[in-house]
Amino acid sequence: MYAQLFAVMAPVLAGAGLGFTWVRLGHDYPVAFVTRLVFNIGTPSLVLASLAGAEIDASSFGRTMLAAALVITCMAGAAFLLARLLGKDWRVMLSPAMYPNTGNMGLPVVLYAFGEAGFAFGITVMVTVSLFQFTLGTMLASRGNPLKSLAKTPTVYAILLALALLLTDTELPLWLANSVDLISGLTVPLMLITLGVSLASIRVNNLRSGIGFSLLRIPLAASIAWGIGSLLALPPMALSILVLQMSMPVAVFNYLFAQRAKREPEYVASLVFCSTLLSLIYLPIMLAILM
Repeated sequence: MYAQLFAVMAPVLAGAGLGFTWVRLGHDYPVAFVTRLVFNIGTPSLVLASLAGAEIDASSFGRTMLAAALVITCMAGAAFLLARLLGKDWRVMLSPAMYPNTGNMGLPVVLYAFGEAGFAFGITVMVTVSLFQFTLGTMLASRGNPLKSLAKTPTVYAILLALALLLTDTELPLWLANSVDLISGLTVPLMLITLGVSLASIRVNNLRSGIGFSLLRIPLAASIAWGIGSLLALPPMALSILVLQMSMPVAVFNYLFAQRAKREPEYVASLVFCSTLLSLIYLPIMLAILM
């Protein structure tokens, strides 16, 4: 189990390591350009490529989506407590507390642990997190008119289109599906390399705080997810996947939002880095319990 889990996480560490090494060798890296490229082209393509062809029952989709939305809302409230405990601005802590890595890390783990039957529930949680992150997250990261910024965010339209395709059981035309799949391939590697670029300037005190944040957030998110999923009487598999997905490490997208808003991106990078490393320890334990 541990070897297979490490195989899922190794590309995350390798991508960040590449960016780290690139900057340490003295090479330039256009962070602002890459961030725009990922937000405006890569991410919308990734959403459509991941979700358009998924097979999810409408009833199960709705209940699991509601549970995930409630967990995210509760974690938004918990962010204020975490900010006070760690001595940080709540606006810096809000996104990392709310948005775990349910996509490029969570989905492979769910597929490995629960198979195709569980993968649909994993997709549902990822859709919910993405919808919150690219609506509310975009508005909070905006430095101007938040509604105008939201209207200019292509990922929001990609999510709405993907939801329409899911609920109507419609597939993209083959030429478009192939094109979107090709373009989406640039997104995750660029995200991880950009993360590594930021980690090259990380400070030791940020590492301590990053570990402290992770040790507080992980059990809190798991407990809230378990409580809400139980209250909504989710099926056992859906409940386990909800707990697992909401306990994933901090999503790399949180760093990109922090970079975009100029809100301590190096510190947010440390949260991503530390939570990802700690997941090597806690995810096998969680899987042993939930499976």
